[in-house]
Amino acid sequence: MDTSLTVLILFSATLVLFMTPGLAFFYGGLSRKKNVGNTIAMTLVSVGISSVMWMAFGFSVAFGKQFSPEDANPIGQIIGGFDRLLLNGYGSASVVGTYVDGLPDMAFALFQGAFCIITLGIIVGSVTGRMKFGAVVATLALWVALVYGPLAHMVWGGGLIGETIGALDFAGGDVVHISSGVAGLVLAIMCGKRRGYGNANYRAHNTPLVSIGVAILWFGWFGFNGGSALAADDGVAVLAMMNTLVASGAAMLSWMAVDKLSTGHSTLVGAVTGLVAGLVAITPGAGFVTPLSAAAMGTVASPVCYFAIAKLKSAFGYDDALDAFGCHAIGGIVGGILVGLLCVPELSWTDRGGLLYTADPSLLLSQIAGIAVTLALVVVATAAIALVVKACFGGSLRVSPQDEARGMDVTVHGEDAYPAFDGMD
Repeated sequence: MDTSLTVLILFSATLVLFMTPGLAFFYGGLSRKKNVGNTIAMTLVSVGISSVMWMAFGFSVAFGKQFSPEDANPIGQIIGGFDRLLLNGYGSASVVGTYVDGLPDMAFALFQGAFCIITLGIIVGSVTGRMKFGAVVATLALWVALVYGPLAHMVWGGGLIGETIGALDFAGGDVVHISSGVAGLVLAIMCGKRRGYGNANYRAHNTPLVSIGVAILWFGWFGFNGGSALAADDGVAVLAMMNTLVASGAAMLSWMAVDKLSTGHSTLVGAVTGLVAGLVAITPGAGFVTPLSAAAMGTVASPVCYFAIAKLKSAFGYDDALDAFGCHAIGGIVGGILVGLLCVPELSWTDRGGLLYTADPSLLLSQIAGIAVTLALVVVATAAIALVVKACFGGSLRVSPQDEARGMDVTVHGEDAYPAFDGMD
């Protein structure tokens, strides 16, 4: 067992797990006051769902070995197999090196499970304020098995996107961000717009809570990207963490500049949203690009996400409540494409570099193809899951108009995030 690698992965897994409470605070602050508790609850329930589903089913589908691409079995292009259901064979931490040399298999499963948790948490940002809590739970549970597991296999487990197409995704541009943002958009469209959307004030109700949440996310993201190097001795983890810092800082500044030019103000919520956009954009290429390229990626991606949030939503009329699609899906797509331009050949997993280094468009085309496959899988599978869940919940994914008007905190959970404290609470 490689002790230094094991410590890196366990610490990184802890940081990634810490991101989900940060996301909950971020989303809670962005939501309306009457829905803050429900928004936090929907985000945090991803911990319970993913912890169980990843152990029971998701890890095996993503990284099992029953269906091997080397056997020319087409099923192996999509799923890993069922030989690791319930973490079969991992009764102790003594199994080492099946996936990463020197790393206990259990540590690898834990690290990957933390990614699954945060992915589920991101999705609910699109449907906050109107989707039934039980429907959220059922949808996310099915989504782990039918979308996240297969997609993780296709990208990281030797499947269609990473192996056959040859697309690069260092830490989850496709698997985490594009998938969650697109799934959120599909669910938002199927749920319909919030009551009074377009007329009522939907601004963030608690900007300090938003800032605290983003600070936790930012901190955890260094484990998210740094740990994805899956090595402690070759400098890639250090590069990934430096690129995470540079891209997020550049994206914050570029968002603030666009915000000032567009509205006359550089808002706090805008600044931290720009930070998140930069983190999303660098994720697919954190270990593949130079710090200068990372700064360029953050600088470019942030205004694109700004445009998607400020203009695209109103142009197409969808109600992506907390902009999971505008920030995560759009940021992930931009970051993935830029990897095809800026990837350093010596850092590439496939030895193919970006267009600006090699004048060869093959990696760029692979990146685009990988994103296209991700979009197709997520849209079709999420819509199918939502239709099944909708049928199981009385033909509707959303709460009653009366409950929505009163607020989800009281009607769904019987709690109030901001009680009056008048002696009766």
